[in-house]
Amino acid sequence: MSTNSPDEERPIIQEPRTWQDERWTAQVIKNEDDEGWAVAMTLIGESEPALVGPWTMGRDKKNPKPLDAAAFHTLVKTASEVLRRHEQQLHARLHKSVKLDTDNGRIQVLLDIVPDEDNPYATLTALNDDGEQLAQVRVAAGFKFNETSAAAWVENDFLKP
Repeated sequence: MSTNSPDEERPIIQEPRTWQDERWTAQVIKNEDDEGWAVAMTLIGESEPALVGPWTMGRDKKNPKPLDAAAFHTLVKTASEVLRRHEQQLHARLHKSVKLDTDNGRIQVLLDIVPDEDNPYATLTALNDDGEQLAQVRVAAGFKFNETSAAAWVENDFLKP
């Protein structure tokens, strides 16, 4: 399996067990769990597949069905959707928000986690109803963020929790 960077020139492969376009490579592989076959969809430049799923047996019930353009395009669509969902889940885990009604109007409190390998941290930000920043402080990446902790930060005049 190629781990070329997206900028490198490489031939486009369209063979029965390997099919490729500018972004994706589909490779039919022996399923290690049983007698069947699987297909791995890997984004060009990535070392791990984004999707691995079962692949259909051919007519001889021994060898895999050959890849073709229609199957490849369906696999690309499915693998792209898997990546999109993963990105959405990651974004939801790293960016949280609550809205609070206060005596000074509605305030939105955001927690943005920076998952740095050496020094992860998070930023608490308060915005007014017009989207203007009222305050911002750096907190630990493991800061327990919920409506109660956000309200306590606002009520404590935005002092670092």
